[in-house]
Amino acid sequence: MRKLLSFLFCFFLLNLHAQKPEKLNAAEIFQEIKKLNFLGSVLYIGAHPDDENTRLISYFSNEKNARTAYLSLTRGDGGQNLIGPELREQLGLIRTQELLAARRIDGGEQFFTRANDFGYSKTPEETLEIWNKEKVLSDVVWIIRNFKPDVIINRFDHRTPGTTHGHHTSSAILSLEAFEAAANPNKFTEQLEFAETHQTKRAYFNTSPWFYGGQEAFEEANKNQFVSFDTGVYFPLLGLSNPEISSLSRSQHQSQGFGSTGSRGSQMEYLEPIKGDTIRSQNVFKGIDTSWSKLEGGVEIGEILTQVEENYNFKNPAASLPKLVEAYKLIRELPNEHWREVKTKEIKNIIYSSSGLFLEAVANQASATARDSVQINLEAINRSDFSITLSSVELSPNNAKINPEIKLENNENWQNEITLKVPENTAYTTPYWLKEAANNGMYKVEDQQLRGLPETPILTKSLFNLDFNGVTLSFEKPIVYKYNDPVLGETYQPFEIIPEVSLSFEDEMIIFENDEPKNISVKLTSGKANVKGEVSLSAGEGWIIEPKNHTFQLQQKGSNTNLSFEVIPPKDQNETFIIPTSIIDGREFSEELISIDYPHIPKQNLVVPSKLKVARLEIEKKGELIGYIEGAGDVVPESLEQIGYRVNKLNAETISRSSLQKYDAVVLGIRALNTVEALKYKQQILFDYVENGGNLIVQYNTNRGLVTENISPLPLELSRDRVTYETAEVRFLAENHPVLNSPNKISKKDFDNWVQERGLYFPDSWSEDFTPILSMHDKNETPKNGSLLVAKYGEGYFIYTGLSFFRQFPAGVPGAYRLFANMISIGKE
Repeated sequence: MRKLLSFLFCFFLLNLHAQKPEKLNAAEIFQEIKKLNFLGSVLYIGAHPDDENTRLISYFSNEKNARTAYLSLTRGDGGQNLIGPELREQLGLIRTQELLAARRIDGGEQFFTRANDFGYSKTPEETLEIWNKEKVLSDVVWIIRNFKPDVIINRFDHRTPGTTHGHHTSSAILSLEAFEAAANPNKFTEQLEFAETHQTKRAYFNTSPWFYGGQEAFEEANKNQFVSFDTGVYFPLLGLSNPEISSLSRSQHQSQGFGSTGSRGSQMEYLEPIKGDTIRSQNVFKGIDTSWSKLEGGVEIGEILTQVEENYNFKNPAASLPKLVEAYKLIRELPNEHWREVKTKEIKNIIYSSSGLFLEAVANQASATARDSVQINLEAINRSDFSITLSSVELSPNNAKINPEIKLENNENWQNEITLKVPENTAYTTPYWLKEAANNGMYKVEDQQLRGLPETPILTKSLFNLDFNGVTLSFEKPIVYKYNDPVLGETYQPFEIIPEVSLSFEDEMIIFENDEPKNISVKLTSGKANVKGEVSLSAGEGWIIEPKNHTFQLQQKGSNTNLSFEVIPPKDQNETFIIPTSIIDGREFSEELISIDYPHIPKQNLVVPSKLKVARLEIEKKGELIGYIEGAGDVVPESLEQIGYRVNKLNAETISRSSLQKYDAVVLGIRALNTVEALKYKQQILFDYVENGGNLIVQYNTNRGLVTENISPLPLELSRDRVTYETAEVRFLAENHPVLNSPNKISKKDFDNWVQERGLYFPDSWSEDFTPILSMHDKNETPKNGSLLVAKYGEGYFIYTGLSFFRQFPAGVPGAYRLFANMISIGKE
């Protein structure tokens, strides 16, 4: 039975070598031995990356030695990205890897459901309707049945709907329903082919001052019903306190700007028992047998491992190998399949590290295509006196094999080569949950055994089969690619299977502001040498593309060429997708290879169907030149260029009164007043620009963490008001205002097909100088009138908007472009 993947723990800091193999030191090996001797588990459940309490995860993993995991119902796809332009699925991929990086530090494992983070939700009712409650519940049950926690801890309170993000409350509601369902053989019976039912012993709610509105209120609260304990412990072997480890883990959430400073000293955590037996003890495992003796055949294993722990030699971990190998043999004979598999993985890692083994399979290139032959360089070394023989090495997916049958003498390196022939039907390296198009609330994953996994199981791998003094152990290692960087030195990255040719467009969408043709270029990048064929583009009815096809030839792997096609749009407003197709030796390719490469996570490849959205819009505009001060990252500048504006990206530190005079409008990117420190000192220059006849457009900011209180030249207060229903009715409060009438006549139709939300962080208080333009609200809420505010200030206009243009532009929403053009054009009659 294939089990959910387990990610082994190391304490050293992650660095630029994000794919570099782990090498545990003597202190870390000892820590793993202590964990091996503990048979208890904790599952922490939240809604998003960053919801997890890393202090608690680290505490249970490293102080209590429990098998600990975090279940994030979503991958954080609906948030913003503070380190780059990636949004939606690509952002979810980044945040997945950030969570895995965090778990490598705090010692936990990581799981997910198929739930798609569709953006902010105010109620669990809305959330569970969009997600498909039964499917997400089945995933939570699946993970419980596989991980088999003794204890579940919820990050959020199931009893307080509407007080926090709907995803948050939903995670707690689903957790408690799954607590019962996982033990019920009549629930989700299709899972029972691969997993058994499981009854978790108890569930807790991890309460804190945050849920009471602050520290003072929490101190006054009655805590008699809570379990409390100090997680501020210090680990002398590691030289770190638990809060310091927690902060290192938390700081991996770089795309969210969650860098955290380590702390020391006492830090209390509070758990409220909410389900199962309600024993109130500082030890959440009280009354639960976490020893080897609870398993048939486990007593002898426990005795052996206790000796290993008591007699551990920090100067020579290999001295434990005879007893470890003896325990390994007994673990492999355990009748209990769950603990047999879990503890086999753990003890194999300890044996590997204690012997100083290093096993590696390195490809001579970073990627390959189907039918390629790739040289794999093998290395094996035993850095102990224990008798180890390398019996064989085999590769997957083609099962090439060599049988060296060589004894690995202490510190004598063995190297060899083997050829990997990639089978023709080998799947591309890409995230499994993105292989099929998702809907608004759920990813599609048909394979039951993939559900819950943080990433796609390794496809290209090597299996080293070794004999440890008569006992056979096999170690699976991913095939990797490594090279020497002149600055960074030895650098690793994944070895991946890619298409023979990648077809991509420079933009995600192209706007036709009139019926004039445009030249559109498709970029072809070869995945192997000597690729030749032809390329054609197809589009919807009414769109004309010339020529019908181009031929191409790419000599070198990684080389590229751009082929230009003339696209003639329809006369009337229309949207479609342009799909490229390449024919190579009778085989069709229409995929784009996207690489995401940041220093703090392994390089990620994403293979998706290539497409370009094109839209013929009926749009008019006034003004030509725009200055744009970037904030937290968006594609608004590029989108405005699509409709014919010239956009200069401005450095806030260098703007001056004279430098802004030439711009028809100056636009601040999303959260610029949260993230651009220089605006603390440059706001008055922007206000003077408006007063002298300029047009300043400020997009949404959060009301926390503003770099300046002066967000407007006129009184204006931000709130947390937002409208999450993208289909919420929009009413016009100022029908005759220029922003709704010139140069484009805005109608209700312009608010059709908006995505994810209407907007966020609207002002709720403003000067009478502002004219509120629009009113909208979510179900059962009062009208929100602050989404678009326009004020005449001096000779110019100041506009503040919380409308989510940054989401609508990439989606090609025509009305969003028309409205923004009016905002830029205001005052230019």
